[in-house]
Amino acid sequence: MSKGANPISSRRVAVIGAGAAGLVAARELRRESHSVVVFERQKQVGGLWVYTPLAESDPVSLDPARSIVHSSVYSSLRTNLPRECMGFSDFPFVPRPGDESRDPRRYPSHREVLMYLQDFAREYKIEEMIRFETEVVRVEPAAEDGRKWRVQSVSSGCLTDEFFDAVVVCNGHFTEPRLAHIPDSWPGKQIHSHNYRVPGPFKDQVVVVIGNYASGADISRDIASVAKEVHIASRTIASEIFEKLPGLTNLWLNSMIESTHEDGSVVFQNGKVVYADTIVHCTGYKYFFPFLDTNGYVNIDDNRVGPIYKHVFPPALAPGLSFIGIPFNALQCFMFEIQSKWVAAVLSGRVMLLTRDKMMEDVVAFYEKVEAKRYTHRLRDQVEYFNWITEQCGCLPVERWREQEHSLGDDRIFTQCDTYRDQWDDDHLIAEAYEDFAKLIQNGVC
Repeated sequence: MSKGANPISSRRVAVIGAGAAGLVAARELRRESHSVVVFERQKQVGGLWVYTPLAESDPVSLDPARSIVHSSVYSSLRTNLPRECMGFSDFPFVPRPGDESRDPRRYPSHREVLMYLQDFAREYKIEEMIRFETEVVRVEPAAEDGRKWRVQSVSSGCLTDEFFDAVVVCNGHFTEPRLAHIPDSWPGKQIHSHNYRVPGPFKDQVVVVIGNYASGADISRDIASVAKEVHIASRTIASEIFEKLPGLTNLWLNSMIESTHEDGSVVFQNGKVVYADTIVHCTGYKYFFPFLDTNGYVNIDDNRVGPIYKHVFPPALAPGLSFIGIPFNALQCFMFEIQSKWVAAVLSGRVMLLTRDKMMEDVVAFYEKVEAKRYTHRLRDQVEYFNWITEQCGCLPVERWREQEHSLGDDRIFTQCDTYRDQWDDDHLIAEAYEDFAKLIQNGVC
């Protein structure tokens, strides 16, 4: 890969989604002088951070005819990472003093994140590029080589057919739930965390929560405030584990579910048996692009979207089709930003991709190192990945404090689940972050 020798070109680009990824993609594309149209099916920016008390008509989101709700945010949600490392590199996510509507906490509420994204959209005049309440229903190549793309969208019942030089997919991957297998013979209620909003419906119930990562840890504690008992089923602990968790008298950690039965019982691998009213699936999500038809060039297999080069470009269709935000276990906003810079620079001709054959060779070599398809997009070394991309587009690498805060945050979810949002011991990293923010302000960047 090298700097482009061709004159800088401007392309007409469609961006699908106006969440965090779509907003920064639009900004970076316009910075490279592209003509940008952002398609957003909601009435406002923010993507998954737009909270709604509404949930889908099917609580486990299996019915294809269900009413779709995009957001997975629940009422009590606070971020599981500190705000310093959640913002874009040149638009820090810092408290806004003097505005009582804002949440100044280091781990703020979902509403504060939404307001940050709204601030970002206003600052960079991104809303003028967005078509709100417009749903993309089909995206397909209009030419064999992927150099033209047909985009069909619906707004107010009217279908619009347009052509673009490139499409950047930023629709997120927190809408299509993944479920643990529970036999239909089990008689209780089931719900996926995507449709969880408040604990009230679980009052006085015995609840089993499957999953003990971020959402599972939070939701189990939220429900425990009103439930009779809450039992967490975790696949990451030893099969014999059964322990009461600190801070609450009705919350237990168990090994994974061994079986469920028609009498309502749930049997864990540790031998513990409970008679549960509800099972809550905090089991993650599947990648889902219902609008995308690539003639078989891009497929989803066991949660692998592929083949795609560096989690961004499908070799056979590059650079006309790209994805922002596919990897997980990563600094999301920073990743969205640098991936967007790379895509924008490639489309303008300022940065060149490898040949399609060479990109495909790289993908195959990468797949050979992945232990299972479902882990394809889990970043093992995000710093290496980030630095590779920043080198391509000539921007600054990830800051040391940002990466360390993310790493510490991941650890705290497991080791200090009840306290990490309000008690911490990394003031030195906070100081480093705010020194960098002060330099940005001094240099007129923000």
